[in-house]
Amino acid sequence: MVFKKMLSAFGVGGPTVDTVLTNPNTRPGLPLEGKVNLVGGDASAAIEQIVVGLVTRVEIESGDSEYAGVMEFHRLPVAGAFELAPKQQLSIPFQLPMPWETPITDVYGQRLYGMTMGLRTEVAVARAVDKSDLDQVNVHPLPVQERILDAFARLGFRFKGADLERGHIRGTQQTLPFYQEIEFFAAPQYAQVINEVELTFVTSPHGIDVVLECDKRGGFLSAGHDVFGRYSVAHTDADRVDWAQVVDGWLQETTSHYGGLRAQGFGAPSGYGAPHGYPTQHGHGGHGHGGHGRGVGMGGVVAGVALGAVGGMVAGEMIEDAVEGDFAEDWGFGGDEE
Repeated sequence: MVFKKMLSAFGVGGPTVDTVLTNPNTRPGLPLEGKVNLVGGDASAAIEQIVVGLVTRVEIESGDSEYAGVMEFHRLPVAGAFELAPKQQLSIPFQLPMPWETPITDVYGQRLYGMTMGLRTEVAVARAVDKSDLDQVNVHPLPVQERILDAFARLGFRFKGADLERGHIRGTQQTLPFYQEIEFFAAPQYAQVINEVELTFVTSPHGIDVVLECDKRGGFLSAGHDVFGRYSVAHTDADRVDWAQVVDGWLQETTSHYGGLRAQGFGAPSGYGAPHGYPTQHGHGGHGHGGHGRGVGMGGVVAGVALGAVGGMVAGEMIEDAVEGDFAEDWGFGGDEE
């Protein structure tokens, strides 16, 4: 028995964990449901806690460089302390509410290039090696988000990539310490004015702040620069407006303040306006880290970590060991199955 306990302390013959999601497909604001399945090992195990958390890969800016890491940004305790008997089988259900600002990973059934997300299960075992499991999660856009993305496609913009940046966007009600950037190559009718457009959604239960950053081309006597626009829409407006017309208007307004589209003869379309109840807002504060402005760069893969309890969401710490098995290899991180 002493030998078995010693082996268990090194993870040999200890309990195993396998989390099964009812459906790995979800949307911001919806619950992610599943069960944590435990099987006891060769000896009794004192389980201290079981926690599930959302993890993703993140690019973090540090000085003049960036580095990638795996971070947890939302977690939920599933069970407290209990004793797991040898060979005992136990199934613990859970519902993890997805934060409204959860980044989108899939659109029309296709994974956005650069995006990935997983649900990590942590089983803390007293006096033994902790156990973990990682399951892929697919986050689909809300109806309004989907209509706006579709509008960019209808206008001729080509998707380039997506990532998540740690930081805050001034002027929004952002609660998580990261934001997603979805980047498009400019459509032909905008190509003389802008190179690329970066789109960010800051979502709440009531609506969405849509933040645009346009990489504006330079002129004969002026250098290129980034321009910003911020607009608010309601979830209920998903099927009430012509989103291609609205997005086109946003782009014209964002760039026109700097001699952009309107200066090139692209006047605002007739009847353009913000969706009902959410007046258009235009701002140039842009994205920022710790209060200083910076441009939004798109094209990689990223996510952020909360460094405290923000908006009722318990944040985790960086967990480089959060990925394991085949899923970890897909992320480009090493890991061993437990």
